[in-house]
Amino acid sequence: MALRKLVAGNWKMNGTRAALPELPEIEAAALNAQGRLDVAICPPFTLMSEAAAAAPLLAIGAQDCHHLESGAYTGGVSAAMIADLRARYVIVGHSERRTYQGETDADVRAKAEAAQAAGLIAILCVGETEEQRDAGRADLVVAGQLAGSVPPSGKAANLVIAYEPVWAIGTGRTPSVADVAAIHELIRAKLIELLGPEGTGVRILYGGSVKPENAGELMAVPDVDGALVGGASLTAAQFVPIIQATAAL
Repeated sequence: MALRKLVAGNWKMNGTRAALPELPEIEAAALNAQGRLDVAICPPFTLMSEAAAAAPLLAIGAQDCHHLESGAYTGGVSAAMIADLRARYVIVGHSERRTYQGETDADVRAKAEAAQAAGLIAILCVGETEEQRDAGRADLVVAGQLAGSVPPSGKAANLVIAYEPVWAIGTGRTPSVADVAAIHELIRAKLIELLGPEGTGVRILYGGSVKPENAGELMAVPDVDGALVGGASLTAAQFVPIIQATAAL
C-alpha cells in the first residue's frame, strides 16, 4: 500500500534567528507539493515559535520531549508545551539521544506515549550501529528497538517510524538500496506484529545522509514512506530538491 510520504528536517543543535529566512522557500516548496506529500521542519526549541511565525503554513516539530506533562524537571520541555506552540510532530529516540543521553527503549516509549497524549505525531527513531551491522545483528537490533519503543497506542495517525542506520548519519555513507528495502520490509512486518492492521498505515522514513543526489532513488524503495533529513534540511538550496524529488514519485 502506497502511503502519503513525509519529508521531515531535523536541524539538531543548529540554527539561530539568522536561519529563519530559509523557511519561506521551504514552505513554498511544501505548498507546491501539497496533496502529494507532507513536509515538516524540526528546529531547536529556541526557534520553534519564530519558525512557525516565519512559515505559518509549514508543519513544525520538536526534536525531543519529556515523558511527563509538568513538574520540577529543570530544562525539560513537555509534549503539552510543544503542542501549545501548535507543533504537529516531535522526534523521539534519535540515536544521538540514545547514545549521548543514555535513553532506553522504555524511555522512548514513554516519550512517544506522552507525545500522542498531547495530540502530537511521534517520529520514533530506530537504527543499528556499524558494529552491529557488521556482526549481522542489524535485524535483531532494529526489531528489538521497535518491540521496546513502540507504544501499544501507536496508530497511523499518531506514529511515524524513522529508520536511521547510525553509521550513515552525517557521514555521507548510505546503505545499498537492497539493504534499505530489507530493513524497511522488516520494520513493516514488525509494526503489523505489534499493532495489527494499524501497522500497515504507519509511515516508515529513511534517514542517514539523505541529500538531493540520492533522494529520488531512496524514496522510490518499497516501504520507504519519506525521509528524516539532517544537515541537508538546514538550507532551502539543499532541502527543496529533496522535497521536489520525493513529490515527483
